[in-house]
Amino acid sequence: MSLRPNWQEELFNFKGIKSTFIIEGNISDVYPFYVKDENGNDKVQFFSLNEVLYNIFNSEDTKDAYTYQYYDPIFGASDKGFSDPAIYNKKAENLNDIVKNSETIRSSMTTRSANEKSIVNTVNFASRFLNSPDTMQPNEVAFFMNLFYASNNALRIKSNINTLVLIVNKLNDIPAWFYINNPNVRTISIPNPDRNMRCEYINDKYSKIFGETLSEDMEKVQNNFIDITGGMKLKELDELRRLHEKENISTEDIADNVTIFKYGFRDNKWLQIRDKLSNVQMRDVIKKRVMGQEQAIEKIVQVIERAVVGLSGLQHSSNTKPRGILFLAGPTGTGKTEVVKAVTQLLFGDEKAMIRFDMSEFSSEHADQKLFGAPPGYVGYDSGGQLTNAIKNNPFSVLLFDEIEKSHPSIMDKFLQILEDGRMTDGQGNTVYFTETLIFFTSNVGISKETVDPASGKVIGRESIVKPGESYDEIKLKVEEAMRIYFKPEVINRIGDNIVVFNYIAKEASELIARKQIENINRNLEKNNKIGIEIGDDAYKVLFDLCWEPKTRDNGGRGIGNVIEEQYLNPLAGCIYNNNCKEGDTVVVKPGNKKLEFTKKG
Repeated sequence: MSLRPNWQEELFNFKGIKSTFIIEGNISDVYPFYVKDENGNDKVQFFSLNEVLYNIFNSEDTKDAYTYQYYDPIFGASDKGFSDPAIYNKKAENLNDIVKNSETIRSSMTTRSANEKSIVNTVNFASRFLNSPDTMQPNEVAFFMNLFYASNNALRIKSNINTLVLIVNKLNDIPAWFYINNPNVRTISIPNPDRNMRCEYINDKYSKIFGETLSEDMEKVQNNFIDITGGMKLKELDELRRLHEKENISTEDIADNVTIFKYGFRDNKWLQIRDKLSNVQMRDVIKKRVMGQEQAIEKIVQVIERAVVGLSGLQHSSNTKPRGILFLAGPTGTGKTEVVKAVTQLLFGDEKAMIRFDMSEFSSEHADQKLFGAPPGYVGYDSGGQLTNAIKNNPFSVLLFDEIEKSHPSIMDKFLQILEDGRMTDGQGNTVYFTETLIFFTSNVGISKETVDPASGKVIGRESIVKPGESYDEIKLKVEEAMRIYFKPEVINRIGDNIVVFNYIAKEASELIARKQIENINRNLEKNNKIGIEIGDDAYKVLFDLCWEPKTRDNGGRGIGNVIEEQYLNPLAGCIYNNNCKEGDTVVVKPGNKKLEFTKKG
């Protein structure tokens, strides 16, 4: 079994076969390369990409078979791209003449004599030889046409073939006509280091920190460190090592360096939240704001407790998932958004600390660029993404993606990386970490469905799937089944058991909500205007009956709020205005015929 990374193994297998390789992805890192020590054992060393390419094309099986030539848009040509820039061939004329460089590459690959060695032409920053693959200038077209000719007419010398290697950030940075349907081209993508590669690097470079021989306790510290650095490049691990040398942190607390590296500071707000909530009954606090949703609140509190103590995602090896993920589903107006506000208030002391996205604003094809940032060359690239910018500025956050089903399907595909790995790379190439965020999605999927006219095939309305009066278990089953149909399996799998279904508001909860809203109005009127209100249970009953009419109760809390505004707040304002009520006055509320009557006392 080979110890080499897959992308290196792919190069070994196809060198001498393919004339052209396009290498993309993690191209600016360092990489493991295995060599034999004096005893014939495999020993890992870490090299730049150009050094690895040189070693692959000059390995034992093809030693002395290739001449290596390197090009870049700054220095032109050299025999080794990883050598000191002082050796670059600066005497060559017109180093910035990209057409001349490409003609040299074309000539070297198509006209060399059979008694010479094969040549490898490596072009670094190949996409920087042009402004845009879609609007190429004549000299840029000539540059890639020469390379295209070289790719298709490369000479084979003995068992090898003259080879062109293009190194790019992304495949679509170069013109598509160069590689599409070109049988001579093989694209190789270099991923970020996996756990085994990080383990190799840490074993090699961190021996002074963890010790040459690991104790049982130190082995646990090192394994945790390897896990929480998921997604980082090896160069970043080297920077972490330097940060550890700079900071006065014990090896046992080396994980704190990762927090500093990701967020720029060491303070963990979740520890502060845990201390603050130690004597707080979360269930009671949330139930005061969201009424009649006991089953949903119980599940939400369990996830929050897990997030606060830092146990989310521990069953996964990466241990880099967000602090918590909750998918709130159910009828409109039942408290889904309100519960997120309540949680934010509870955790951060201010419900406005919640970062909310109305996903109906992200329904267009390229809406993901608004969230995650546009790629280079596109409008808005310099501005970054709304979501990634928000998390960079405040990594300890409650995130709400409201009515997620209204967003473009590509948005949910992007979320998969956040839900699985707790990170996202924005359009500018920066890694944004979501490991300290509590993420909520809300959705009305499963509550109603479109009705279609059989004759025209046009959507003519919606009909309810679940209805008031059904049991909670019936509603939960229908909603979860609809979600499994609507969302891709990989989305449902990452959300797991964190789907929280809200029930229709029961009559008792409806009355509690209405009474609370009336009391808020009365209290604010007394506080701000010094005007009192007298209202008895018989007047409340009129309001409760109005709030429980079918057209109102189907809209949940929003329907109740509309009734309160129409039947209480508006006539109350009219009474105060028409009777010229002043400080110290009192308004009396009495029951009428399916309405309330307001009079000034005295």
